[in-house]
Amino acid sequence: MRIGRFSYKEQVFTGNLSDDGKVYPLTGEIYRDIKTAPYGYPLEEVKVLAPCRPSKIVCVGLNYRDHAEELGLPVPDEPVLFLKPPTTVIGPGEAVVIPPQSKQVDFEGELAVVIRYRAKDITAEEAPYYILGYTPANDVTARDLQKKDGQWTRAKSFDTFCPLGPYIVTNVDPNNLTINTYLNGVLKQHVSTSSFIFNVYTLVSFISKVMTLLPGDVILTGTPAGVGTMLDGDKVEVEIENVGRLANPVIE
Repeated sequence: MRIGRFSYKEQVFTGNLSDDGKVYPLTGEIYRDIKTAPYGYPLEEVKVLAPCRPSKIVCVGLNYRDHAEELGLPVPDEPVLFLKPPTTVIGPGEAVVIPPQSKQVDFEGELAVVIRYRAKDITAEEAPYYILGYTPANDVTARDLQKKDGQWTRAKSFDTFCPLGPYIVTNVDPNNLTINTYLNGVLKQHVSTSSFIFNVYTLVSFISKVMTLLPGDVILTGTPAGVGTMLDGDKVEVEIENVGRLANPVIE
């Protein structure tokens, strides 16, 4: 399934993009008992929104060795976690806004995990059951403020700093996907998730033993080397094999 959130005639709904090019509304408890309506809307007649509204975005830092080396930081022996507030989330086509407080705002292409069921103290073996699917993400970062503050909250938390989408794709092997990030059409990041230090199921288990994960919550799994600065007028695209392509303009 390709699950997303859509707007049609000012009504917002969750739906599934079918192979026939139509979006079919989903009914019932969206994350628990997914049911598809018998009618659909042509994709060109709806607006694609961010695919979910998480209560929190749990991010993993330094989950690729080359990115740790790029930043001059040691490779962690446990996942390094930080949070983004839900107010950072925007959808495909929406603009990343460079805040006046920062002179260096970077892109970070990542695989995002969307949680299906409430998860607490689960094992890595149990993790797939609790995952709804996957979507491209951009963990936008005010790099200069990250260095200045000595911690990551402000640098990661400005509005528009978490583009997601366009869709949550189900039934994908998350641990062997190619991620490409483009800045103005030029390839800047290229990696396989097989290079993760901690794979997706390990991350979901680890995080669930720290905090309860709720339906619709998002986990950002880390970015590889090749992060770079975005400027006013740029366009950033994160493309993930079998998952989709997320594109966002950048404005001041």
